[in-house]
Amino acid sequence: MISTRRRHLALPVLTVLFAAVSCSSEDVAVPSPKGEAVRYCKALHKELPQTVDGLKRGTPEPVSDFTAIWGDPAVKLRCGVPKPDVLTYGSEHYNPGADAAEVNGVEWLFQKQDDGYRFTTVLRKAYVEVTVPRKYAPEVDVLTDLGGAVKKTVPAGV
Repeated sequence: MISTRRRHLALPVLTVLFAAVSCSSEDVAVPSPKGEAVRYCKALHKELPQTVDGLKRGTPEPVSDFTAIWGDPAVKLRCGVPKPDVLTYGSEHYNPGADAAEVNGVEWLFQKQDDGYRFTTVLRKAYVEVTVPRKYAPEVDVLTDLGGAVKKTVPAGV
């Protein structure tokens, strides 16, 4: 009789555990890098830290070598994204004076979003985009933990 009770308790406990695991994933649109960017992004994926600004790494959905997440709500990284419109001459959003700054040897474009910031590398052979929810303000802090991996795997250049 005691073993029967244990079996009945095991199912709710397992359900809670599976729910907790599934909360550590989040949908992230997977970019489609081309040419050498594929190699750079795969190398970056292997070098990414397990924590960013104290946030633990999760599993993005779908799983891809071009995306990564940390925390809940998630800080999202996408490698191999297209060149941002604000940097594209002729685009209606082109802005040669867009906000950018260097953080640990990597230049980042700063774009304010409704709920935080989107940062995109510039002057690199592949574009890396990091979206940071306002909850983690100052949002720029996550870039200090990502700069080393980007600098090591995505060469400077245009």
